[in-house]
Amino acid sequence: MKTFRKELWFNVPSRRAFINITPDVQQCIDKKEIKEGLVLVNAMHITASVFINDDEPGLHHDYDQWLEKLAPHEPVSQYRHNVGEDNADAHPDLYDTLHNHRFGHACPQLIKNMLTLDL
Repeated sequence: MKTFRKELWFNVPSRRAFINITPDVQQCIDKKEIKEGLVLVNAMHITASVFINDDEPGLHHDYDQWLEKLAPHEPVSQYRHNVGEDNADAHPDLYDTLHNHRFGHACPQLIKNMLTLDL
């Protein structure tokens, strides 16, 4: 079995952002001429997650509102593990505990006959 590994880094200017990484992942697949296999997209930071859905601004807005209601950023004093930082609301384990069907750390996808990914 052949393997290929590529790290992609993203910096966002806000506390929370939705980034369509499909073109980045597709570029990796195309560059290595992968025709069939499995791609694993994995968020390697505790405050990041990966999910598959439509890249629609209205949906992003709805998710943003839902996440803020689910785990509001302020007041930061409401989080007991918010020691030395102010991002307790961003930890996916909090989200996963409540709604683990929505967001996660990894999304495996099959590649078959060079089909375009839709992450």
